Amino acid sequence: MERSMPRLTVIGTGYLGATHAICMAVLGYEVLGVDVDGAKVARLASGEVPFFEPGLPELLVKALESGRLRFTTSYAEAGDFGDVHFLCVGTPQRPGSYAADLRFVDAAVTELAHHLHRRALVVGKSTVPIGTAARLTEMVRRLAPAGDRVELAWNPEFLREGYAVDDTMRPDRLVFGVASPWAQERLRAAYAPVLAQGTPAVVTDLATAELVKVAANAFLATKISYINAMAEVCEGTGADVRDLAEALAYDDRIGGRFLKPGLGFGGGCLPKDIRAFLHRAEELGVGQAVSFLREVDDINKRRRARTVDLVREVVGGELAGVRVAALGAAFKPNSDDVRDAPALDVARALHAAGAAVRVFDPAAMENARRTHPELSYGDSAMDVARGADVVVLLTEWAEFREIDPVALAAVVAHPRIVDGRHALDAAAWRAAGWEYRALGRPPTLFPKSLPGCAEPRRRPAAPGVRPHTTPVCDLAPDLPDRRLDPGSPRQTF
Repeated sequence: MERSMPRLTVIGTGYLGATHAICMAVLGYEVLGVDVDGAKVARLASGEVPFFEPGLPELLVKALESGRLRFTTSYAEAGDFGDVHFLCVGTPQRPGSYAADLRFVDAAVTELAHHLHRRALVVGKSTVPIGTAARLTEMVRRLAPAGDRVELAWNPEFLREGYAVDDTMRPDRLVFGVASPWAQERLRAAYAPVLAQGTPAVVTDLATAELVKVAANAFLATKISYINAMAEVCEGTGADVRDLAEALAYDDRIGGRFLKPGLGFGGGCLPKDIRAFLHRAEELGVGQAVSFLREVDDINKRRRARTVDLVREVVGGELAGVRVAALGAAFKPNSDDVRDAPALDVARALHAAGAAVRVFDPAAMENARRTHPELSYGDSAMDVARGADVVVLLTEWAEFREIDPVALAAVVAHPRIVDGRHALDAAAWRAAGWEYRALGRPPTLFPKSLPGCAEPRRRPAAPGVRPHTTPVCDLAPDLPDRRLDPGSPRQTF
């Protein structure tokens, strides 16, 4: 008889797997985390999360104390314990290729299958090329003693680093790729508390479920690279990309989320996922349909080189001997992940050009030192800025956004800052005596109050952008403001 609340195993206890195992145990499930890395298993079992994720250490302690969460290196124990087995192993980019490396997925499924002696559901959460689920279905049924009583489903993850706990326990949607009503029922049972909150579930086939994650990442990457392409245009024309992005964001067909110019995306997901998507589409003969993703990737990489160029411009054209304070190493705030981190790419390029670079990051120092030992590191933002010829903001941590520009000016050799993330108030920094530069912004900002204009009137902020003020000019008092006229004709597509 099947349990109404299935026992869960989580195969792979990296970022995705550890988060999923901990959160599911907190939601009330009996969970067994499985990993071939004994040291990682020991750290988790002792209550230590081996990566930075806000809120997760406290939940790990809670889950362990409840007795519902354990960790092991034994696949035999996992096969005996679990009713639903979540596959959460990594799919990195294959060396020398755009393709995803599926060796770890294949090894985990092979090892688990040998120990499946009764009816069970194997659920893929890893990001994989389309067609992987069909191949793994054949593999697991061929290898498992239970044969075709073992089914496979796909349930892609949509975690944002820094928000993974909330994204696991209160996701905006669940996607169930299934091949039978029984598999759907088992997945619904495995997510019962989440579904009870009203979380929508999209039930579809295996191939579509595999495609959802890479399609979502490709869309986000495209939107980010689009506004950075506009930043390139702004740099060639003298326009201001921040104001351009704000104006675009008021169009509800576009919206302001992810329409933020700057240094671009990085991390262990977006870059390798869009490359693997390209590779798989070409294998399937539909590469032309997503060929634009090559330019998306190229635009993203160009912003790193352009940031280095901007630092060079600010210091007068020569980087040799220039003292640089690099604020940030992680690919994004609230994370210690330095995989494909734009911040470290820029710091490394500045160092290679002869600059004396000192780096500080609130969470990623250990990982940065391990991957880039050639760089120097400091103990705080103030520490690395002491005596600096230029400060470069590379990761938009809150503590960097909140730095007092007057206090920082007191410790640097020259008050110059390159804002690689468009995270700072340019007017405030310039008022404090800083030379402020950012990608896609002119050296001098356009004044928001013009002669002949009344005080700015406040407009509602567009989604995802800073509050906006628009001067109300009496230079053309009869000009109708059609942006606020609900009766104005609107073009739709």
